Amino acid sequence: MAVAIAEAQFHVLAVDDSLPDRKLIERLLKTSSFQVTTVDSGTKALEFLGLHGEDASISVHADHLDVEVNVNLIITDYCMPGMTGYDLLKKIKESSSLRDIPVVIMSSENIPSRINRCLEEGANEFFLKPVRLSDMSKLKPHIMKSRCKEHYHQEEEDDLLSNSDSNTDSNTSSNPTNNSSGTDTISNPTNNSSDTTDNSSGDSSSARKRKAEAGKDEISPKTSRPRHS
Repeated sequence: MAVAIAEAQFHVLAVDDSLPDRKLIERLLKTSSFQVTTVDSGTKALEFLGLHGEDASISVHADHLDVEVNVNLIITDYCMPGMTGYDLLKKIKESSSLRDIPVVIMSSENIPSRINRCLEEGANEFFLKPVRLSDMSKLKPHIMKSRCKEHYHQEEEDDLLSNSDSNTDSNTSSNPTNNSSGTDTISNPTNNSSDTTDNSSGDSSSARKRKAEAGKDEISPKTSRPRHS
């Protein structure tokens, strides 16, 4: 599994409203063997990630638009009109489906409070512009960590589903036993009726016997009186 992850070409979504900066980051990422998609605003980044509906129009430049979107890392400028890089970061971390994607913030201003705020919100790195090729080496460890976490969560879900199916099968197989015990209970009235029939037969036999004995008493000869001479 680790070998397969290491050999995969990772997909990075780069967000920057400045065309020269977008071109620079795109070139650095491709030089480092990343697959790259670039957009010029945080709103378009969210659309590309699927947070604003599937029918939203997207103006992006991607190496392979015909393949399923699977972003492994997002790198975004901090200062952008409309939605800032910090706003984009918050939206991503609030999404249950995207919050595990590593996010890197870029800025030309070295403001400690801004850097700390982004890191506290969940940013994995904060790069100062101009971004250099050496900065690209810091991206893969974050991607690898995220992918391992993703595989771990997937295995946990598979185990939960497997246990759930096993419990369902166990409960289903135990039901016929309960039904059979119910059948035994129903069969008892038949036995009771048989006992009732036997008892009634015994009563009839006793009655006939008493009647026969009474008849014998009626036909028995009377004792003759002695004659007087």
